[in-house]
Amino acid sequence: MTSPDIFCVSIEAAQSGLRLDKALSDLHPDLSRARIQSLIAEGCVSLNDRPGITASTKVKEGDRVEVRIPPPVSSHMEAESIALDIVYEDEDLVVINKPAGLVVHPGAGNRSGTLVHALLHHCGDQLSGIGGVQRPGIVHRLDKDTSGLMIVAKTDSAHRHLAAQLSERTLKREYRALVLGVPVPLKGSIDRPLGRHPSNRQRMAITSKGGREARTHYHVIESFRGSCALVACRLETGRTHQIRVHMASIKHPLIGDPTYGPPSNAVASALRKAGYEDDIIQAVSAFPRQALHACALSFVHPGSEEIMVFERPLPDDMDKLLNYIR
Repeated sequence: MTSPDIFCVSIEAAQSGLRLDKALSDLHPDLSRARIQSLIAEGCVSLNDRPGITASTKVKEGDRVEVRIPPPVSSHMEAESIALDIVYEDEDLVVINKPAGLVVHPGAGNRSGTLVHALLHHCGDQLSGIGGVQRPGIVHRLDKDTSGLMIVAKTDSAHRHLAAQLSERTLKREYRALVLGVPVPLKGSIDRPLGRHPSNRQRMAITSKGGREARTHYHVIESFRGSCALVACRLETGRTHQIRVHMASIKHPLIGDPTYGPPSNAVASALRKAGYEDDIIQAVSAFPRQALHACALSFVHPGSEEIMVFERPLPDDMDKLLNYIR
C-alpha cells in the first residue's frame, strides 16, 4: 500500500490571522481550498501537533502546520479515448496544447469528456494525486474556451515543484488576446485584485475587499484600424479569469467573451466605424468564444532542473479571424 505524502509548512506574517484553510491555500496553491477543507475534515491536518482543528481555526505567524495527503483513491471516472495534442512528455510531466471547448476537469454539467478523462486514458495511474480524485495531475488550468499550453504532473514531487514555481512566479505564461479597441498606453500593467462577484458566483470581479492580488502585463502587438487589437498578456499571478476581467476593466474586453466581453452590436459598431465590410463585421462580432490562447510556457523541470520553454502558434479559428480582418 502506498504511504501517505506528508509535508509541513510554517505560517508566515502575511497569513497571520487568517483561517487555516485560507492560509494553506495561499502557501500551497497546488491544493485547492476545497481540497484543503476536505483534508482538514478527514483529520489529515494538524496545527502545532494538535489535531481536531477546523478550517476556520485562526493561525498566527510561526505556527507549524502538518498536512498528510492520503494515497490517491480509485477514481470512479472512466478513462476516455479523447485525442490529445501532446507537446512534450517524460516520466515527470506532460505538456499539452489544449483545444478550445475542452473542459479541464469534471464539475457540474461536465461529468465526462474532460481533459482529466483523456489523461486517465493516456497516462493510466501515472498522475499526481495531490489535486484529489477529480483533478489528478492538474497543476494549473485553462478555461473551457481558452486554448493553449498546460502542464500536467505525473508525480506528487513534480506537482509540488511546479506548484512552488507558480507560487514564486517563476513559471512563466504568455497569452495572445484579441480585444475591442486599442489599449492606451500600448504597453502597461494592470494591478487590480480579483475575487468572486458579490452577486454572481460564476463570475470574477475587481474587488478591494477579500480579493486576491492579481497582476497582468500587456503590450499591443498589432492594431486593426483602431477597432480592435492583438495583445500579448503575461501573467504575474494566475487568478481565475484574470486576463478576461483585467482587460475588461480597462475597457478593452476580449472579442467573443460571453461573460465579460462586449456585446456583438458594440463590436459591429466599432468595425463599421473603421470601415470594414459587412462580412468581416459579421465574422468578428459572431466569434463564438473568447479570443484567448496560451501561446508560451516556461518553467524549471522538476527532475533535471533544466529550463523548459514551449511555444504554440494561434489555433486555426483565431488565426483565420486575424487574417480576415488584416
